[in-house]
Amino acid sequence: MKKTLLLTSALLAAGAAQAQSATYAIDPTHTFVTFEVTHFGTSTNRGRFDKKSGSITFDRAGKSGKVDISIETGSVNTGTVPFDKHLQSKDFFDSEAHPTVRFVGEKFSFDGDKVSEVAGTLTLLGKNNPVTLKAVRFNCFDHPRLKREVCGGDFETTIQRSQWGMGYAVPAIPDAVKLLIQVEAIKQ
Repeated sequence: MKKTLLLTSALLAAGAAQAQSATYAIDPTHTFVTFEVTHFGTSTNRGRFDKKSGSITFDRAGKSGKVDISIETGSVNTGTVPFDKHLQSKDFFDSEAHPTVRFVGEKFSFDGDKVSEVAGTLTLLGKNNPVTLKAVRFNCFDHPRLKREVCGGDFETTIQRSQWGMGYAVPAIPDAVKLLIQVEAIKQ
């Protein structure tokens, strides 16, 4: 009898822990992926990607999760069409051969109950390299209009673009690119 009670308790605890995990869909209207790079040591060039999608599985109690975000390289937008076309070319994103950039993060770090970092793999130009996104801000809230929980934050990192084979004009155009991901995701 005692073994049965222990087994039942263990199964209930496992089920409760499993129930803490939830899936969130990236809200493309409140998610922005932007980048910044110095241009010949003078000014900062900025751009964004207009098409992105993905999901987040998040377990606050278990302090774990998974992020999977895809970004369409052909949607790069700097506000200047000729510059966008150059960024889509083989010199940079090679959008025809590599239509997406993908970040998959499976290692969440926490500061209390707030996500402080997400470490994972960034796939760009067909190459995979580790990347850690630092949370500048993170929060979850009950959305008054959607009547569902929304979680998100501002995440950032600096990558060396040459690690992915994007070496055009290095060092005149620096290797370091600041990547900023402002994300909100809606609980499904």
